Amino acid sequence: MQSLVYIILTGLLIGALISAPMGPIGMLVIQRTLIKGRAPAFFTGIGATLSDFIYCLLTGLGLSFVTDFIQNNQNMLQLVGSVVLMLYGIYLFRTNPSRKLSTPVPTANSPWRDFATGFLLTFSNPLILLFIIGLFARFNFLDTTYRFYHYIAGYLAIIGGAAAWWFAVTYSVNKLRAHFNVRSLWLVNRIIAIILLAMATAGVVLSIKNLT
Repeated sequence: MQSLVYIILTGLLIGALISAPMGPIGMLVIQRTLIKGRAPAFFTGIGATLSDFIYCLLTGLGLSFVTDFIQNNQNMLQLVGSVVLMLYGIYLFRTNPSRKLSTPVPTANSPWRDFATGFLLTFSNPLILLFIIGLFARFNFLDTTYRFYHYIAGYLAIIGGAAAWWFAVTYSVNKLRAHFNVRSLWLVNRIIAIILLAMATAGVVLSIKNLT
């Protein structure tokens, strides 16, 4: 019973820690919370959660051929992900938030687009795999004494921890939403776009350098 409680608590912590670093997805979730509201931002975070969960499964199941492929093509995957991120940063920089505010009703497939964006941007960053391996090792998540139901509970807890993190982020940012006017949202758009472009540029330069 103690081991079951431990792996659930550990899973919740790992899920939150994987999501917590304020990278491109974190910036995107903040921007969407301010511009589009909590639901689109939360769907973006859930998309990232699914990607992280897949990487956790690959780590836990020991699919060496998959992890070898990711590690062997790490620079190419980083380059592709950085280019996608750069294109989105350019789009975000040119976006007029007043137009977003004037059309608050989302289209029917909008949640799926938000979900897909979060998933693809996160999945295109294979470096998260190394972070997950470190967390699993740090908290002894793959203890050989665990039974199958321990792992089911642990992996479900990882999803719960990540979802709880994105819920907390969108809730907190949404509370501050009333303090932003159109000009403030425009500045937020530009600032976040510049940060994303800087991250993307660094990723492109680093991946090209490693490829050559």
